[in-house]
Amino acid sequence: MNNLVVRETGVVVIGAGQAGLSSAYHLRRAGYEPDRDFVVLDHSPRPGGAWQFRWPSLTYGKVHGMHALPGMELTEADGSQPSSAVIGGYFADYEGAFDLRVHRPVDVRAVREGQDGRLAVESSEGLWSARALINATGTWDRPFWPRYPGQETFRGRQLHTAHYPGPQEFAGQRVVVVGGGTSAVQHLLEIAEVAAGTTWVTRRPPVFREAPFDQEWGRAAVARVEERVRQGLPPQSVVSVTGLPMTEAMERARAAGVLAPRPMFDRVTPTGVQWADGSTVDADVILWATGFRAAVDHLAPLKLREPGGGIRMEGTRAARDPRVHLVGYGPSASTIGANRAGRAAVREIRALLGSSQPRVPAAV
Repeated sequence: MNNLVVRETGVVVIGAGQAGLSSAYHLRRAGYEPDRDFVVLDHSPRPGGAWQFRWPSLTYGKVHGMHALPGMELTEADGSQPSSAVIGGYFADYEGAFDLRVHRPVDVRAVREGQDGRLAVESSEGLWSARALINATGTWDRPFWPRYPGQETFRGRQLHTAHYPGPQEFAGQRVVVVGGGTSAVQHLLEIAEVAAGTTWVTRRPPVFREAPFDQEWGRAAVARVEERVRQGLPPQSVVSVTGLPMTEAMERARAAGVLAPRPMFDRVTPTGVQWADGSTVDADVILWATGFRAAVDHLAPLKLREPGGGIRMEGTRAARDPRVHLVGYGPSASTIGANRAGRAAVREIRALLGSSQPRVPAAV
């Protein structure tokens, strides 16, 4: 990329989901001008973050815990509409209302050490030179596929939650759903209505929580995730910390035998799955609802990872590089957490940039 024009800016924000838009909003409030003092790069084709890729049957009414972006409420949303459309439209309106000027689709390929203490952000749009970076890339682009013996021999269809099309494609089929999280349960409940048969397998026995997810419980869950990233360990899945919220639909499914988890199988066969005791289940489809990992491979040249495999965090700041902030990573992976983390990251970046920060707050 040596022949490309280098564009300089104060802050590059990578990603325009909840975390990225929250960060951009707080940059604007602090007086930073889009396309001059900061730039937002988003690889998705349109506004909506990961929500734009959600399956059509996930309506807005089924979404748990969607927290409004700072400065603009999501009002009069139709709960019967796909969440991808509702939230995608809301994000688009938000970008326009605060003139965030998101660049898309732009793929960020690598972030490296640049000249004069700056960061070099290599992208499909060109090379950006920045004094600070807010990484808000989430997890959607890194679906986790576990590996099991015989997986390549399966003659049916294998797919991940990231490519789940809704229940209609599984009508009359035998489906094995793998995973113990909320997505696995949502898939299972939908598919069971149309499939010839379903089998649910989980690596650990699922923990159902019937008590409400109140603020105290939420703070305790965030604290557990925060402690992991402070130690440089990879963040845990949300469900491993909070458990599964028991709903009336889940109660009915459990009573009907749909939510009857089996332990993880030992191998995949050409016609299904097999356990160590020799028992088998025939399947036409294996749906891997096995979660996602943080999409931070483009930060690898900065060598931020610890021996434990994660990026050690001090607040939103990467411990190994004070110029780099991760928003929507670890304890800020929830929608409300991303809002708070965006504000915290901007506060620290203002201190880092010092005298070069804008003097006049933007009218946001």
